[in-house]
Amino acid sequence: MNHAHFRRLAPAALLTVAVLASTLTACTAPELSSEPTAHYQPGTVVRVIDGDTLVINFDGEDQTVRLLNVDTPETKDPDKPIECLGPEATQQLESLTPPGTKVGLDFDIERTDKYDRVLAAVFIEDQTLVNAELARAGLGVPILIEPNKKYYDEVQAAYNEATTASVGLLDVAEGCTLPSEAAEALEELAAAVEKPVGETGTAVAATAAGILAALTTAKAAREALEAGKDTVRVLALGADRTTALARELDSQITKGEKSLTTANSKATALKEAEKAARVAAAEAEAARVAEAARVEAERIQAEAAEAARVEAKRIQAEASARAEADRLAAEAAAAAEQERIRNLPPVPAPYTPPAQQYIPPAPPAVKDPYTGPRCYAPGGKTYRPC
Repeated sequence: MNHAHFRRLAPAALLTVAVLASTLTACTAPELSSEPTAHYQPGTVVRVIDGDTLVINFDGEDQTVRLLNVDTPETKDPDKPIECLGPEATQQLESLTPPGTKVGLDFDIERTDKYDRVLAAVFIEDQTLVNAELARAGLGVPILIEPNKKYYDEVQAAYNEATTASVGLLDVAEGCTLPSEAAEALEELAAAVEKPVGETGTAVAATAAGILAALTTAKAAREALEAGKDTVRVLALGADRTTALARELDSQITKGEKSLTTANSKATALKEAEKAARVAAAEAEAARVAEAARVEAERIQAEAAEAARVEAKRIQAEASARAEADRLAAEAAAAAEQERIRNLPPVPAPYTPPAQQYIPPAPPAVKDPYTGPRCYAPGGKTYRPC
C-alpha cells in the first residue's frame, strides 16, 4: 500500500483510461464458471495480511498477493500509524477470503511490484471480484498504476456505488473519516460563531475561547486534507469533493477568524471597561470608607466633647453644691455664733480708774468667833491664840 510510486491521472486522462480499460476488460476478461480456477490461476488462501494484501498458495508455494487497482488504509507500515478503517478493511478481506478459500487469480501486464508482491485480481467461487468488493464497501479506493489498468473500471464502478451510498471512508458516521471530521469541525465552528457573544468580559472571552477551539479543529481538518493528500482517507474523497470540502473549510475558517477577532476586541474593550469600573468602584468604596471614618471620628469627637461637657457640668454642679453647702454651713455657723454671742453675759464696762486713788472699802466686820486668849502681832491687827 505504498503510494510513493503511484502516478495519479488527471480527470480527463482517467476518463480516457477508463474507456480503454473497459474495452480491454470486455475483450480479455473471461466469464467465470462456478469454479474460480476454471479460467484463472487457481489458489488457496493461506492468510490475510491487511486490507489489500494476502498470502495465497499457488504454483506450489505460498506467495504474497497485492490486489490490483484497489488501495485500502494502512495497518502494517511500521513508519505510519494505523489509518482510518484499516482494521475494518482487513476484516472485510478476511470475511471474503478466510484461510482455505479457493480463489482464482488473474494478472495484468506487470506481475509483481517493487516489493516482489504478486499483483493480481482475486475471484472467489461465486465469481465475485474481491478487489471491487473492498471498493464497494468504501474500504478501498481505485488506483491506477501504469501499466496495470485491467480491473480499474470495475473497481471504480464499485467505488462509485460506495460514494453514492456514503459508506466506509465516505461515511460521516465513522468518526475517523474526513467527511465525519470535516462535518463535525464545520458544525462546531458554526455553533461557536453563532453563539451569543455575551455582555461581560468573561462571557465574551469564553465565547472567543470556544471559537478558537473550533477554529483549531477546523484548521486541523483542513491541514489533514493537504498533509494526507496521498493517503487513502483523502483519496477516498476524490479530487472534486476534496476541493469542495477544502473550499468550504477555508470559507468557514475565514468567517471564524473574523468572529474571533470581533470577540477578542469586544472582550478586550469590556475587560478594560470592567477594570475601569472596578477601579471607580474601589475609589468610591475608599471614599465611602473615608467618609464613614470621618463621620465616625466626628461622632466620637462629639461624644467625647459631650462627655467632657457633661463631666464639666457635673464637676461644676458638685462644686456649686459644695459651695452652697459651705455657704449654708458658714451661714449656720455664723447664726450659731451670733446665737452664742447673744447668749453670752453682758460684758462689763471697761474699768475706768477713779480720778482719786482707789481706796478699797474696808471689808465688813466679821465677828471673830474665837473667844480665847489672843496674842496680837505687832500693829495689833492680827493675832494668834495664846
